[in-house]
Amino acid sequence: MILAVTALASPASAADGDVTFENDGVTLHGTVVAPPGGTKLPGIVMVHGSGEHSREDYRDQAEAFARQGIATLIYDKRTEGYSQFSRSYSTLADDALAAVEALRKRPEVDPARVGVWGLSEGGWVAPLAASRSSDVAFVVTLGANGVEPSRQQAWAIENQLRRLGMTGSIVGMASSTMMRQLVGGGVFPEARYDPVPVLKSLRQPVLGLWGAKDVLTPPGEAVRIFRDSVAHHTLRVFPDAQHQLRRTTDGFDKLDGYAPGYVELVGSWVNHPPTASSADAPPSQDRPSVSVTPLRWYESTWLQLAVLVVLLVAFAFGLFRRPRWLSVTGLLTVLGFLVVDVLLQTTMGKGLGPVVAGRPLPWLALQLLSLGVVAATIATGLAWWRQRSVRLGITLAGGVVFIPWAIYWGLLAI
Repeated sequence: MILAVTALASPASAADGDVTFENDGVTLHGTVVAPPGGTKLPGIVMVHGSGEHSREDYRDQAEAFARQGIATLIYDKRTEGYSQFSRSYSTLADDALAAVEALRKRPEVDPARVGVWGLSEGGWVAPLAASRSSDVAFVVTLGANGVEPSRQQAWAIENQLRRLGMTGSIVGMASSTMMRQLVGGGVFPEARYDPVPVLKSLRQPVLGLWGAKDVLTPPGEAVRIFRDSVAHHTLRVFPDAQHQLRRTTDGFDKLDGYAPGYVELVGSWVNHPPTASSADAPPSQDRPSVSVTPLRWYESTWLQLAVLVVLLVAFAFGLFRRPRWLSVTGLLTVLGFLVVDVLLQTTMGKGLGPVVAGRPLPWLALQLLSLGVVAATIATGLAWWRQRSVRLGITLAGGVVFIPWAIYWGLLAI
């Protein structure tokens, strides 16, 4: 029976609801949100999406679940050992298990009916936690992926850039070349994590939920993978919802409120788990996600860094005597590319300004500069042939190295 909560679905006092638990030497702090006076309640531990999150980011959903008769533990995500460049799904899964143990000890909670809920990154972490402990009674996921994190991110980046009106080489550079370099350079944590073996190992029932207009997780692929991998599943797709199951018009905007029926579905499923598996039809995707392939030997991170050093030194060397055209255009292009690369990674393309002919203005400027470098390389080559100058030879070497480098990074491609 679902309990009605007319007052704020929070504990009688802050002290009553606050909990602490420990994993890997880190003490984590959380709050249990439950309907007042409830007994033998099912419980949910909410596992965060990617990035820094406090318990307050999930309080509105915890209160909604409390109105469905569920005691929910929300907690502050660890910061130690977690960043854009460092994280461990294994450690995060153990954090969730420590939270499960804390919730199972609550007097109002039925310890046999405590499960985990995971959003986005939590859709990798929550099933991993469940696979490690029979104390986890069930799994609920939102916007979970059935593919590797690097593959998901490449798909999401392309969606964002195309939404901004970008086409052509910058899209391929950002969603493929840049992603492959990040993975190959070891600065994309958990890039190759494969969720399928964990999903296949689960014996708990799984409620998987997706928005049909999700632009961060490939939803059609995810539904198919969960359907084929999870033994006991209930898979539902909400037609006008985005990644977090918020209402949306296009997958990018986030309207007020969650998808109609989401909270009630979680409540009914947790309180009365179905005995048979069922799945909605996978939503359509305009294109499939693509695996991020390993770097070839000539693409290695160290070689790329070495090429950058050669280019910067060669072009800087030529600044001290005329002609300087190759040095100036070369330096502007290389340094400008590094700035654009950082902006792409940190803003998903939104920091690159207006788009003209499918190219953001900084990228268009870099492509025009690259053509200037090629022309200047030819002119410098002719000058070197006449003079056989060592100084011109060093600068010319920079121009010669620049051409395949620029082709690789899409600066000389349409």
